[in-house]
Amino acid sequence: MATGKGAGPDRDTLVALYRTMLVIRRTEEQLVKMYAAGKLYGGVHTYIGEEAVATGVCANLRADDTVFSTHRGHGHALAKGVTPRELIAEVLGRATGCSGGRGGSMHIFKPEIGFMGSSGIVGPSITLAAGTGYAARILKIDRVGVAFFGDGATNNGSFHEGLNLATAWSLPTLFVCENNLYATEVPYAKATKQTSVASRAAAYGLPGVEVDGNDVLAVYTAAGEAVARARSGQGPTLIECKTYRTRAHSEGMRDAGYRTQEEVAAWKARDPIALLSKRIVADKAATEAALEKIDAEVKAMVEEAAAFALASPLPQAGTVLDHVYATE
Repeated sequence: MATGKGAGPDRDTLVALYRTMLVIRRTEEQLVKMYAAGKLYGGVHTYIGEEAVATGVCANLRADDTVFSTHRGHGHALAKGVTPRELIAEVLGRATGCSGGRGGSMHIFKPEIGFMGSSGIVGPSITLAAGTGYAARILKIDRVGVAFFGDGATNNGSFHEGLNLATAWSLPTLFVCENNLYATEVPYAKATKQTSVASRAAAYGLPGVEVDGNDVLAVYTAAGEAVARARSGQGPTLIECKTYRTRAHSEGMRDAGYRTQEEVAAWKARDPIALLSKRIVADKAATEAALEKIDAEVKAMVEEAAAFALASPLPQAGTVLDHVYATE
């Protein structure tokens, strides 16, 4: 596993990574509270515990690089630049959301910053990211396509098709598997004999890298190398990030019976935000007081975002066909 040790990123980058993970965590915690209070409806799949993956990858991307997400996409959206205001309003189905209240939790889009959407369908992010890599090749533009997907998607045909195509044509694509050990409530080890996702890369002829997905510096380093490789015309990379969601698959679902409380507690003890906080303080990149100040600022921002979303209107009924059909 990559460790993220060594010279590493500078102080400003470390603090920026810490802040992004906090934005994701506090936004998700706010949505959990709103769900419990009956303020929002439908499935809400939080990214709590996995913040290091989206943060480490997206910190290496530019605004015009494209990201394709999953049903657990809030973290990817926030790391790519969607604001807490836009995201919370979208989850609440409000007109001020980034998709105008039409997408909800699992269909978040903001293409103007390269966030090409999340989806509840397992696997399409893989082939879509390969497609944008192909488009970049045809258009002769410097753009990288990134697919986030869970361990369950690796047994989907799109995994084979996407990796095979991207490798055969050396497309500028990054495949990021967030292996949180469970596909809903099915252990990955029960769904496949080969539980190492990174090792599958050898069959397609692209690099396969396994990293500690709770170590944002390890993810940041691996993704940086993969993005640089893609931009230089050397083709795609598969990164397997070993991580863990510390809440239920979706709010309202059970959180026991398929995994032990001891397992959950062990992963909580490796909280990615706490790990980076300790590293920052140990390296004297910032003090504990400075980090606490950042957390207070983020909390205030997220609380304001929630108030904004609650005060925002629902989409007008007369706009129901907007964005459905092309217009002049």
